[in-house]
Amino acid sequence: MRDLPASVLQPFVAGLAFPEAPRWHGGALWFSDFYDRCVRRATPDGRVEEVLELDDQPSGLGWLPDGRLLVVGMLRRRLLRFDGERLQVAAELSDWVPAPCNDLLVDPQGRAWVGNFGFDLQARAPFAPTVLLRVDPDGAVCVAARDLHFPNGMALTPDGRTLIVAESYGQRLTAFDVAADGSLQRRRVWAQFGGRTGPDGICLDAEGAVWIASPVSREVLRVREGGEITDRIATTDQAIACAAGRRGRPHALRAHRQGDGDARAVTGRAHRRDPPAARRGPVAVTAPRCRPGKPNSRTQRAQRIREGRKRKPLKFSLDFLRPLRSFCGLCVRMSGFEAFEYAEPPSNQPL
Repeated sequence: MRDLPASVLQPFVAGLAFPEAPRWHGGALWFSDFYDRCVRRATPDGRVEEVLELDDQPSGLGWLPDGRLLVVGMLRRRLLRFDGERLQVAAELSDWVPAPCNDLLVDPQGRAWVGNFGFDLQARAPFAPTVLLRVDPDGAVCVAARDLHFPNGMALTPDGRTLIVAESYGQRLTAFDVAADGSLQRRRVWAQFGGRTGPDGICLDAEGAVWIASPVSREVLRVREGGEITDRIATTDQAIACAAGRRGRPHALRAHRQGDGDARAVTGRAHRRDPPAARRGPVAVTAPRCRPGKPNSRTQRAQRIREGRKRKPLKFSLDFLRPLRSFCGLCVRMSGFEAFEYAEPPSNQPL
């Protein structure tokens, strides 16, 4: 296993609230900044634009074949559709799941798989298994799979035949065959983890391995089917999510954190190489611990949301990784929510 330290991370964008569900789309990094209740995108030069403001916490993102954006509304348990001008409800999910919804995957046919907590995590309710939902293009909702332990990030193989689901509380990746009608069959364990490792957001790389973000163990891992871990990136805070790297020429982007940590533009780039497309890889997101002497604010945030009060702005950031050979990707950490682009230079080039 190749071990890499958190010191390879470099700042990119700061001043975010709680970025989640990072996705490369249309040459930009899209993400849900869910405590600010909006969807944003960051361009490669470090500019952050607000795309959409919601009256709910956004989570998973995906795009329909016609280009319309799907967004998960966590607390109201809805799937929303945005055409660039109007935000509409694509499906009501509250009758299907008992707790907040989270991540989302949209396949080439426009079918959306949506995960959920299964229990009230904020209120510290006891754990309960739950279902994975499928929303068809016509808005019809059905249960795609049952007895999942906190279904979270998902990945679909390029042929569209295998769906891989991260079960955060099950400490495993679970795979299903996807039938022509969208039903899930032949359930199996794709990889089982132990210790403190539990997958949150995940993505698939060009070699068929899965990258997982593991919050509790504070790391991002690359794992092959069967459970072999090939790469590990330690993070100083909780690693939350991964996303596929953007296509085209990757840059190792450098940015500066100045003053109070507000967003800063990228000021440089390095290693202007064109590695093979097969080397494209992930992005990861990480989240903060409480500050010393401060109580855990998770329940305080939930209370503020219920009462309609706005949170005080936090100072999170997006960082890019130096390029490494095996993948190009992004990671967001929650000490600053830092995004990382990752691709290894040739052995004769120093980092």
